[in-house]
Amino acid sequence: MRVHHLNCGTFRPPLAPEMVAHVLLVERPEGLLLVDTGLGTTDLAHPARLGRPFRTVVRPALDPAETALAQVTALGFAAGDVTDVVLTHLDLDHVGGIGDFPSARVHVFEREYDAATRPALTERGRYVAAQWAHGPRWVLHAEPGDSWLGLPAVTALDDDVLLVPLPGHSRGHCGVAVRRDDGHWLVHAGDAVFDGDQLRDPPRCHRGLAAFQAMVAVDNKARRANEERLRELATGHTGEVTVFCAHDKAQLDALAGAAAGDDVTGG
Repeated sequence: MRVHHLNCGTFRPPLAPEMVAHVLLVERPEGLLLVDTGLGTTDLAHPARLGRPFRTVVRPALDPAETALAQVTALGFAAGDVTDVVLTHLDLDHVGGIGDFPSARVHVFEREYDAATRPALTERGRYVAAQWAHGPRWVLHAEPGDSWLGLPAVTALDDDVLLVPLPGHSRGHCGVAVRRDDGHWLVHAGDAVFDGDQLRDPPRCHRGLAAFQAMVAVDNKARRANEERLRELATGHTGEVTVFCAHDKAQLDALAGAAAGDDVTGG
């Protein structure tokens, strides 16, 4: 499967480095698959629905060229070619583009769907119900499933696309593992970590991001445990697996550059 690395939202928070919304576009025989969507066209047309706290703290660029729809179209595809969207979670900066692909099946863990549609008081600020008011074709995945590379409870769309439960940042947060044509696995860890250096040994994290991810986690103990599992995966399976998070610009730039090099060389 050919995989494109897209930035579907640039963010410039005042107390952290510039961030991105790292989205995967996967070309499959069955149709295109997106992993997350970033912000969508309606978010940009009506930014007030994102809420003043998000716009003030995160400072999204709101660039129409960065929407998943614009980038899918620029690659020569149509919105209807996207048959599936797999979401790490339903936070507003990950799910805003699903309305641009209304015919796609939208895959998410059942626990996350429950959190978003019946949020606790402390969860309400992170979800924007208007982003799915069009009535998506939800496909809800329940746990448990098979194990994969030491991580438990994996639910598979098929042999090449796996959902890996990573709760903590949100109630039903997951990672998404995608196997390329060469057999190498890409693991989109969503917001299980915010800084790619957290996946190194020894780990490091920008001070502002460390504070923010602890503050917004619904279960920070679980989030930290999953961070450790991801670090073990990233360092213990070098050459077999690449783990990255949703918002690290350096990771996106490196992976997008490597993918472009493969295109040039025919790999």
